[in-house]
Amino acid sequence: MKLLSKTVTGLEEILAKEIEDLGGQNIQILKRAVSFEGDLKTLYRTNLELRTSIRVLKPIYSFQARDENEFYRKIKELDWSQYMSNKDTLAVDATTFGEYFTHSKYISLKAKDAIVDQFRDNTGRRPNVNVVSPTLRISIHIQIDEVIVSLDSSGDPLFKRGYRVERMGAPMNEVLAAGMILLTGWDKKSDFMDGMCGSGTLPIEAGLIARNMPSQWNRTSFGFQTWKDFDNDLWQEVRAEAKAKIVPFEYKISGHDRDFKAVSVARVNIMKAELDDTIDVKRTTFEKLEATSEKGIMILNPPYNERLAIKNINELYKMMGDQFKQQFKGWEVWVISSNMEALKHIGLRPSKKIHLMNGPLNCKYVKFEMYDGTRRKVFKEKIEES
Repeated sequence: MKLLSKTVTGLEEILAKEIEDLGGQNIQILKRAVSFEGDLKTLYRTNLELRTSIRVLKPIYSFQARDENEFYRKIKELDWSQYMSNKDTLAVDATTFGEYFTHSKYISLKAKDAIVDQFRDNTGRRPNVNVVSPTLRISIHIQIDEVIVSLDSSGDPLFKRGYRVERMGAPMNEVLAAGMILLTGWDKKSDFMDGMCGSGTLPIEAGLIARNMPSQWNRTSFGFQTWKDFDNDLWQEVRAEAKAKIVPFEYKISGHDRDFKAVSVARVNIMKAELDDTIDVKRTTFEKLEATSEKGIMILNPPYNERLAIKNINELYKMMGDQFKQQFKGWEVWVISSNMEALKHIGLRPSKKIHLMNGPLNCKYVKFEMYDGTRRKVFKEKIEES
C-alpha cells in the first residue's frame, strides 16, 4: 500500500532513514513529509516505532475539484462502506492551499456531510461524528484543485507518546526532541545530558533511543486498531518483535534544571516512560553544571525570550558559552534557539547549523565541538594520525 508520514521542517531526511530501517520501500522525501510503500506490518511498525513522524496516513482516493459542489459529489462517489459502517463514528481533518478552497474547516464539514449522506441514502441511518476518538479519522489535503483523501492510521498525533503526565511552560514537541537527538549522530556509546531539561522530554527521548524502545511503547491506542482490516495477531507480533529488541544502556543519561518543580515533573514523566533506571535528574543551576565523563553529547533548549521571557537573555547565553569552555571539554554541545542575537553571545563558532521549526518559531540548531585543547592542535593531531 502507499503510505505518507508527516513530520516537521528539517527532519525529513531523518524520517526517511527511519522508514527505510523499518522496511519501507520506494521512499520519496517531500516537504514536511515522506511518502513510501509497505504492507500492513510496515504500517503497524511505523506507527509504533517511528520517532520523527507526526502521523502515518494511507491515501485511498484522489480527484480534481474546483468548487464545493464538485468536491461534495466526488467524496460521495467513493464507497465508504469499505472502511466503516453506519454504526461507526468519524472525524475529518482538512488542509487547503490555493484559490479554489480557502477554508479548511468548511471542507471538513462538506466531506463529513457527503459521507454521512451516503450512508443515510443507502441504509437510512447516518453515522455520528466524534472528533475525539472516532472509529475512522479521515485526512483531506487540497493543493489548488488536486484532492487527496487518506485514512489516518495514527489517530492521535504521534508526538503524544503517552509518557507526559505533567508538563512545564512551553514544552518541546517529542517529535522535534527525538529528531534533534538523531541529527547529532549520537552513537549511544557516550553520556547524554540536558542541562535545562524542563519536564524531561529530551532525556526521555534519549533514553528511548538508547534502550531501543519504541517511541510509542507507552501508548494504548492507534487509529488503525478500529479499522475493518485490523489484524490483532499481526499487531501483537509487531509489539513482541519490538520488545525483544530493547537493550540495556551502559552510559549515563542525565537531566538538570534549576527549577524544583521542573525536576519533580521530569521525574514523574521518566517513571511513566519506564526509564527511571536509565535517566538521572537533579536540581542543578547551569553555572554549577559539570561533565559526567570525558566525552559526551549535550543538547540544550534554553529560553529564547519568546515563549518564555527572561531578563538579560544575552548574559544567559554568554554564561552558557563560558560553562561549555570550562566544564565540557571533549564534549559535543548542541543548542536550539530562535534568538539569533543571543546565540552570538555564546562566543563560540558553531561547526554546524541546521534550520528547524519549534512550533511556529524559526530556529537554528547549532553544534559546538568543545575540543580538549585548541582547535588547531586537534586538527594537527588528526592529520598526523591519518
